[in-house]
Amino acid sequence: MAKTKPCWPRVTGPLAQYKEEFRAELARLGYTPLTAASQIRLVAHLSRWLTAEGLDASGLTGPTVERYFGDRRSAGYTNERTAWSLRHLLRYLRRLGAAPMAEETRPGTPSEELLARYKTYLSLERGLVAVTTELNARLLRPFLDEHGTKYEGRLELRELTARDAAAFVLDQSAKRPRSVKRIVSALRSFLGFLYVEGLIDQPLAESVPSPAGWTLTVLPKALPASQVAGLLASCDASCATGRRDLAILTLLSRLGLRAGEVAALSLDDIDWRRGELVVRGKAGRVDRLPLPVDVGEKLADYLCDGRPSSVDSRALFITAVAPRRALRTGGVTTIVAAAGRRAGLGTIHAHRLRHSAATAMLGAGGSLREIGELLRHRRAITTSLYAKLDLDALRSLARPWPEVAR
Repeated sequence: MAKTKPCWPRVTGPLAQYKEEFRAELARLGYTPLTAASQIRLVAHLSRWLTAEGLDASGLTGPTVERYFGDRRSAGYTNERTAWSLRHLLRYLRRLGAAPMAEETRPGTPSEELLARYKTYLSLERGLVAVTTELNARLLRPFLDEHGTKYEGRLELRELTARDAAAFVLDQSAKRPRSVKRIVSALRSFLGFLYVEGLIDQPLAESVPSPAGWTLTVLPKALPASQVAGLLASCDASCATGRRDLAILTLLSRLGLRAGEVAALSLDDIDWRRGELVVRGKAGRVDRLPLPVDVGEKLADYLCDGRPSSVDSRALFITAVAPRRALRTGGVTTIVAAAGRRAGLGTIHAHRLRHSAATAMLGAGGSLREIGELLRHRRAITTSLYAKLDLDALRSLARPWPEVAR
């Protein structure tokens, strides 16, 4: 079946000078010629609209773009009807300095201003990544909204009491019972920030009640070696995407990396001469791990015949579809889940492969200390969870059941 050839439209007006370079930019991002031609048609239409409005690329401000799409929708167009359709063109023009930069969104309410300061504190002082700071802010908005309502929109932080914190936790435990532990963690962090900043007079973090729960009560949910092998075998190593997924799954199952740590890897993190891998973990922690031969082979296969060469990013793993960019944590999670379904195991989460790596190491005779070093645990109590998997050692500690007196 013959492939459909794209029809490249003629661009006139102020955007005509950018047509060819923008077309090359779309190709670099991994878009097919048909999709790129559709984008160029949108550029041609926008350029004609700018001519009618007496504007050029420098006039592509946020309000102007919204006005353009309003006119486009009114004219009856059924595709490319929102500003999202122009994201690549605007990013390209802004990089050239031809279009104005996007207006910064400034926090408007006192609550948003405070949360913005809190996120900066978490990032700079605590070394947390953006995903974590955003999650904390999202979980704390109800607390600030409730407190602001209590004082008619004013944030009277010095009026905060331990009772306010406890009441919020109780309310959230009823509304969101599965998230309450994470909410408690965010609230304690936020109250600590308020005290450090001098916004409250007494430390309230320790007054936040802890939800009911028991640590180290369950066995790690590891996969047996046969199922891990099934996950790896489910990847089609004959295509670029399959080689990428196989490299990711091998990293997770052999080195016990977290999904976010895999997503954060860059080309500069592989030291081929020394056979080491630099891993950036929680709270800005950086470790050097030995690179096993099988892991190195899968990475080399992906880099030599899988990773797109046209991508500017130094990220190790790149998305399989356009726009080609660094793979994110959610992408790693999706890859593991898809492999689990292909292997007939249902949905598998990336952290189960971390448990599987530790369990395999324990079965091969590794000590808890060695497992803790591989998983980069800060506390020995975290690694002690895997002690419960050594059933032979545990049997030697079990006392015989007392006989019932007759």
